[in-house]
Amino acid sequence: MRRRNTVLLVFIIVLLGSSLAAILPVSSNLLGPDGLTLGLDLRGGSQLLYQADLTRKDPGVTDEQAMASAIEKIRRRVDEFGAAEPTIQKQGTDRILVQLPGVQDITRAIRLIGDTGLLYFLELELDAGGNPVIDDEGFYVFREEPATASGTDGQERELTGQYLRSASPDFDQFGAPIVVFEWNSEGAHLFEQITRRNLQRPLAIAIDEQIISTPTVEAVITERGQIQGRFTIEEARDLSNQLNSGALDVPLALIDERDVDATLGADSINKSLIAAGIGLLLLLTFMLVYYKLPGAIACISLGIYGAILLAIFNTFSSYLTLTLPGIAAFILSLGMAVDANVLIFERLKEELRAGRTLHAAVETGFTRAWSAIRDSNVTTLIACLILFWLGGTFGAFMVRGFALTLAVGVAISMFTAIIVTRTFLRIAVSTKLFTNLRSYGVRS
Repeated sequence: MRRRNTVLLVFIIVLLGSSLAAILPVSSNLLGPDGLTLGLDLRGGSQLLYQADLTRKDPGVTDEQAMASAIEKIRRRVDEFGAAEPTIQKQGTDRILVQLPGVQDITRAIRLIGDTGLLYFLELELDAGGNPVIDDEGFYVFREEPATASGTDGQERELTGQYLRSASPDFDQFGAPIVVFEWNSEGAHLFEQITRRNLQRPLAIAIDEQIISTPTVEAVITERGQIQGRFTIEEARDLSNQLNSGALDVPLALIDERDVDATLGADSINKSLIAAGIGLLLLLTFMLVYYKLPGAIACISLGIYGAILLAIFNTFSSYLTLTLPGIAAFILSLGMAVDANVLIFERLKEELRAGRTLHAAVETGFTRAWSAIRDSNVTTLIACLILFWLGGTFGAFMVRGFALTLAVGVAISMFTAIIVTRTFLRIAVSTKLFTNLRSYGVRS
């Protein structure tokens, strides 16, 4: 056995071992300790489609900037929400698609994503005598406009959530959930003035035009404060998330919401696995019967191909999400991997019929088949690139998943056909255990 073949064989064994370590043991999540990351169509979850009112954005920013900022803030909120592998993408010019695999509480998701999270304060409405105004039901009346104070530059400014440094859920001395917030230096400067002039008076804390609580200011406050209300710990956590992510740059209107049933995904996976199993069984049978020894080597190469592909999906699950179109692409790429082996083996048989030795036939067969394999796979990769771009442009994310999975599969299939299959054939020929041409599918 030549030194080159030995080195390649060791490399293949190490690569296979690493791949198996990434996907074994098989668990209830399909593969590996954590399992493959499943898309919305397979795992189930929630899908929301929003339309932005770009007429109400800041005139100083472009439509693209406003949409990009809104998407980024939604992404931060969704990350805190805990959805695994969410999809947040722009559709057209003014729509945002949010897919949340595994999220069944769609009401909470809508509330968290759609609310702007704008924090501000309202001071008491005073009559001509400087006394608080009371409504017919005996409640204090607060001003409609947010409380203002003089900034460090001398300009009058509204104290809003834009000056927040951080917000986090906590508990008061009685164990009730609250939200603790901290201002930056400018916010602390404004808050000190507002609390100073409202000592021993209620000061309303409002979020998105809704008064959350009306605590009485007991002392002058600068950097830190807290929001009290009838919160659950989950609501306090969501409110903190909204405040930390900031107000959305444009108002969003929910125009479509869907619940995707997880049982549909499980049924799709089962049917796909059955179809893949039947197809694979027929494929392996054909290769063994028609190509004999090379066919057996191709079957081994396909097994290595499958292990490497699944290991990549499992290792890079943060970037590769398995969807139903992705499963279709996986099966298609498997067929293309076999196609490369068929081209090689047919060339090998032609060379053997022409009277070449086994070693020469193997080398010549691979050399002459390479151009056809290269050209066919490169054109497929170009098609994948186009599909991936079009899928992102028009919001067809299932198409993007198909294109990405197919591209990864094609790249690995080229490696297994040219490196793995070739190395095993070279080793088989060098051992001189299979010298009969019938072992290579050639009739004497």
